[in-house]
Amino acid sequence: MEIKLTRVLFTKRKEILKFLMKTFIFLCCTTVLGFSTTKLFSQDAKVTIEADKTLSIFEIFELIGKQTDCTFIYQSDIFRDVPNIQLKSGVIKVMKLLSQCLPSKNFLINSNKENLITISLKPSNELQQKSIQVKGVIKNSNGIPIAGATIIIKGTNRGTTSDFDGNYDIYANSDDVLVIPFLGYKSIEQSINGQITINIVLQQDTENLKEVVINAGYYTTTDREKTGSISRITDKIIETQPVNTALDALQGRVTGLDIIPTTGLPGGGYTVRIRGQNSIGAGNNPLYIVDGVPFASQSLSNSSISLAILPQGDVNPLNTLDPASIASIEVLKDADATAIYGSRGANGVILISTKKGRNGKTVVTVDVSTTTITPTKMLDLLNTEQYLSMRREALLNDGFTEYPPEAYDVNGTWNPTRFTDWQKELIGNTAYNHTVRANISGGNAQTVFNLGGSFIKETTVFPMQFNYKRSTVFTTLGHHSENGKFNVLFSANYGQDQNSLPANDLSRIARLLPPNAPALYDGEGNLNWEENTWDNPLAALKGTYLNNSHTLIANTVIGYTLLKGVILKTNLGYNRSDLDELQLNPHTIYNPAYGLTSSSSYALNNKNTRDSYVLEPQLDGSFQLGNGELKITLGATLQEQNSEAIALQGSGYENNSLLGHFSAAQNLEVLTENSSRYRYMAYYGRFNYNWKKHFILNITGRRDGSSRFGPGKQYTNFGAIGAAWVFSEATFMKPLTWLSYGKIRTSYGTTGNDQIGDYQFLDTYELTNVDYNGYIGLSPSRLLNPYFAWERNRKKEAALELGLWQNTLRMEVAYYQNRSDNQLLGIPLPGTTGFASINGNLDATVENSGWEFSVQSDLFRNDHFNWNASIQLTIPKNRLVAFEGLESSTYANQLVIGESLSVYKLYQLEGVNPDTGLFEFRDYNGDGTISSIEDRNYHVDLSPKLYGSIANSMHYKNWNLDILFQFVKKQGLNAFYATEPPGIMQNQPVGVLDHWKQTGDQAKMQAYTTGWNYDAYVAYSQFTTSSGIVSDASFIRLKTLSLSYRLPLKKEQPIRCSLFLQGQNLLTFTNFSGGDPEQLTGFLPPVRRISVGLKLEL
Repeated sequence: MEIKLTRVLFTKRKEILKFLMKTFIFLCCTTVLGFSTTKLFSQDAKVTIEADKTLSIFEIFELIGKQTDCTFIYQSDIFRDVPNIQLKSGVIKVMKLLSQCLPSKNFLINSNKENLITISLKPSNELQQKSIQVKGVIKNSNGIPIAGATIIIKGTNRGTTSDFDGNYDIYANSDDVLVIPFLGYKSIEQSINGQITINIVLQQDTENLKEVVINAGYYTTTDREKTGSISRITDKIIETQPVNTALDALQGRVTGLDIIPTTGLPGGGYTVRIRGQNSIGAGNNPLYIVDGVPFASQSLSNSSISLAILPQGDVNPLNTLDPASIASIEVLKDADATAIYGSRGANGVILISTKKGRNGKTVVTVDVSTTTITPTKMLDLLNTEQYLSMRREALLNDGFTEYPPEAYDVNGTWNPTRFTDWQKELIGNTAYNHTVRANISGGNAQTVFNLGGSFIKETTVFPMQFNYKRSTVFTTLGHHSENGKFNVLFSANYGQDQNSLPANDLSRIARLLPPNAPALYDGEGNLNWEENTWDNPLAALKGTYLNNSHTLIANTVIGYTLLKGVILKTNLGYNRSDLDELQLNPHTIYNPAYGLTSSSSYALNNKNTRDSYVLEPQLDGSFQLGNGELKITLGATLQEQNSEAIALQGSGYENNSLLGHFSAAQNLEVLTENSSRYRYMAYYGRFNYNWKKHFILNITGRRDGSSRFGPGKQYTNFGAIGAAWVFSEATFMKPLTWLSYGKIRTSYGTTGNDQIGDYQFLDTYELTNVDYNGYIGLSPSRLLNPYFAWERNRKKEAALELGLWQNTLRMEVAYYQNRSDNQLLGIPLPGTTGFASINGNLDATVENSGWEFSVQSDLFRNDHFNWNASIQLTIPKNRLVAFEGLESSTYANQLVIGESLSVYKLYQLEGVNPDTGLFEFRDYNGDGTISSIEDRNYHVDLSPKLYGSIANSMHYKNWNLDILFQFVKKQGLNAFYATEPPGIMQNQPVGVLDHWKQTGDQAKMQAYTTGWNYDAYVAYSQFTTSSGIVSDASFIRLKTLSLSYRLPLKKEQPIRCSLFLQGQNLLTFTNFSGGDPEQLTGFLPPVRRISVGLKLEL
């Protein structure tokens, strides 16, 4: 146990960050300048011949290839009669050397700006006289030009290659046949038949479709050979979305992955679940890995400071990672895919890989965009006439013969004809996002680099100038030795964001203010207090919430090939996150009539730092064994994470200008101060055997050690086995020409969970605020229990994958079942102990099961138009299978065996009594009264019953259109959740108009009351915890839309330019009455984004 009672040393943070940035900038500049001397065109490149020598033409090609970026295309038999060449020592241009080696009367030598040199036999004069010039464009099935494709005249040695825009031209006879082979695509033969323009569309090779490389974390695999459940999205999908974070880009794109934003404000958090909630008490967040570095998902925010503006006090830790820097995201779901991560992968793994440099010319990309942001769906509220009618009727029902003096809305103090749409006024403004991104990448055969950066500024839909700013810089530098044995890859991503928001979300007050409430400003432009009859909501905006965060993720992978197929590598990773958040509450947030001064102002501050180191040595081997290939991975993980935090409250300021400077506070209180260290160690192994690419067996194992458990409980073992049969390769399946690909896979394994916080097994103490004779004491905060152990998760899965009709239709269906037991949570204790609970393992089991369906299809394809579509569908089910002693525990109030962990235990609404006009509820225990525990037997599951998406991608010439519809079937808490009775001095949803007025009325809502009628008030309070607050929250949403156009610039121009229009959350179709169906009504819902931009490639 380690307890620090000293102030956390944050003073060195700026110096550390400055040093890191200086080092980072120096490295980037050195990298870019190091490539500045690289020749852009092969004809300018030179080679050095160190001594006189005689070489064959192929050895000369190898010599040129080692010293330059040149790549050669030729048919080897055309050099059959070329003798060895004598070379003199010295320096010579590449093109001059080639012209000396290959006589121009016999050979054609062509080069382009991509350093591609094509060599072919020169046709005879007689052939030239009979030939015609054939031109065209080579494209793929999506209409994208293919550069570097080889076009050969069948039966000859003559050919050419396509340029950057896919254009080619070649001399051939009118009856010749063109052959176009290209890696990853089916080779095609095209008869000329006298045509002078022939455009070619290459179809992807069905085998190649199954060989897409997938990042599985400690190893790579292919879609064909994977035995686990791994979903992947690429930068091409991310780029079609106007999003600020990687999690937004994943929403609706992956089966089994449920992502819900907690707020529409920038910088807010997300609830992320992969195949459901596994744990009752421990963490349910997935493991995030960014370029091999574990990234803690827990928010650094202090909820006492941020809770009023950011739901759950959650600040998304991935905010500082620019989605434009991401090359791909893999989501690992089942045991086979996650067991190699052990306890860290119990809730699934999200692998994020950033963009790397590529061999070739230096490419500079710049894109700029502007986005308008508006709320999605507002509540339907009463207008002034309806509202005043409700108020007057409520006062009459409660026996008032005269309007009370404080009833300003109805007694004439406020204008009875005034109407203000407060939702539009307070949360309905238009916000803007301005984004600038730039990237430069390139390299040669041995060294590649990538350097990029971005800046974002986004305002809010609230009044006044609140905004969010983010700056990011990312780079990668890769190098491998000339013999290919040694390689190193360095990557770094640094981001800083600043968020300025009001201290409180105005969404709730915007829905509660009476529609005839006074104007915000008086005639002189000052805040209007209407003779102290109301609290002006804009005064709350003088209170601010500020957070400033910095994140650095850096990683170096060093590898060396010991033997053929045996590679030793080491992953060295570092991650640091800093959050400094401040809540300022000047006395001006209150009515001046209260007579408060700056001595009543106060400020809250939270500073939190988390850094972690990871070292992972690993040995990979690949060997031929019988008729198959055996792959072995052995490794270890050493990780240490250190966290330090301090929260302060200062009050009693002489002047509001000093607010936030805690040395100027007369009263200073340390709210929390803590320091913790988490250590993790593991050994892991993987054995994969692939027999003739028909049968694949994958076995993984891991031994984990965690500092979060007591002696004797710190280590445990996890493992999984996965198997796959590619049955389409079976001999008896070959006659089925419509079946291009088929695979059955299954897996079983165990993972664990240690997401319980540090030092939970020890006796711990905390500082008290009590001063005893000048001493500050300690009080016990947690009881000792060194015996609790790992939570364990057992996962099963079976899946079928199909590719039909040349893979134009691809399908996957999977069934999974995960069971988590040995639950880590608080065991209730008697009140006499002084503690509510003690951490331990309870004999409870949670099950997540479900079906996942994925269908992708090439609906239409020709030379000009392509249309691809996909459907993702997940049908999940979560339930508590067992819980020993549940009925006698305090968990009986929230959990039900056989039901979901998201179940709500509510009263069952029977309707409105036509005689009394009050709500009535089912009396389950028959005792004549509605009691809190016994009668809450109406169970409502708020987790989704199904969710998914429908995506369409269309390409027509230079146009691209991408559309994604997201759909969810679920129940949600409607607009009456956490509201006061209709009739008090607050606005209400229009649903209250269907209410009881007189004896015999059949109505949905009870009689209006101002709260003075005790029976009516109690009945409504019970209504807010009854089935009446639950409604169908299913919806279909036009989640994203992207339209882009590539300007048809001439091929000799070095610039590529695209214009794009993108939208997010554009339309929502739902019957839900509670505002946006994805969010509780007390906070700003997801916002609508419409973005226009320009992308340049130089």
